[in-house]
Amino acid sequence: MDPETGDRSIEVTRGDVADAAHEVGVVAGDTLFFHSSLSSMGHVVGGPDTVIDGFLDAVGPEGTVAVPTLCNWTPQEQHLVFERWDPAISPSYVGLITETLRGRAEAVRSDHATHSIAAIGARAEALTADHGASGHRPSQFGPRAFAHQSPWQRLVDWNAAYCFIGVTFRVCTMVHYVEASLAERALDRAAPERRQELAAQVAAWMKPGPFPSIRVDDREIIEEMLAQRGIVRYSRIGSATFRCARARPMVEQWIAIIEAEPERWLPDDWLQLVGDLASGGTP
Repeated sequence: MDPETGDRSIEVTRGDVADAAHEVGVVAGDTLFFHSSLSSMGHVVGGPDTVIDGFLDAVGPEGTVAVPTLCNWTPQEQHLVFERWDPAISPSYVGLITETLRGRAEAVRSDHATHSIAAIGARAEALTADHGASGHRPSQFGPRAFAHQSPWQRLVDWNAAYCFIGVTFRVCTMVHYVEASLAERALDRAAPERRQELAAQVAAWMKPGPFPSIRVDDREIIEEMLAQRGIVRYSRIGSATFRCARARPMVEQWIAIIEAEPERWLPDDWLQLVGDLASGGTP
């Protein structure tokens, strides 16, 4: 599903944004992270800053507002990603609101060449610090991207409000945290003497191999399942649907759904690897 088409006859103000956040349960002191489509809302009076400031109003001076500031490196640039990355100037490729927040003087940004986060507020420094410094997890974006010491882990640990404006779970970056956690959990179940051998077969940065990748279309099915469990809540910001879930139950239930029926959700090469792990056979 593409971003929703905004109705330009509808005006959105800073207060509208704050009100929508409160409707889905955001409170003062929260950490609020969001994916967004500016055009989906209609006519946003004041542009991207209105959205950012509305959310800052919702969480108050003790709260924090954060966005993904992902970098879209082309296939021809893949081998140069970490050489070219500069957290101070590398632009965000996931929407004008994210690039606007990144560029504000008070914003701080985590140091990861593909999956950085930028934040403003009381816990912005704590959220973005030391991205991937320890607790590495398997990932197609490198072991630091969704490490135990990373902003993505902190969003879960802090039970952040994880939100979407005019877009669905198709763009949910936290899916990659879920995938990395699934891979880590599967490898942790392997016999210790085989763990290193098996880990070497799993996909990594610029390295093909099995991985518990979740299909884009299936992410919206997961959203529906989470909504049925009361985890995803809905409101409106102008003409856009506003979705929000608490990060901890969202991730915990997502992992539980996948692990309950792995053959429904995960690719065959990963199921084969996990089957070999369970049987003790040689992959």
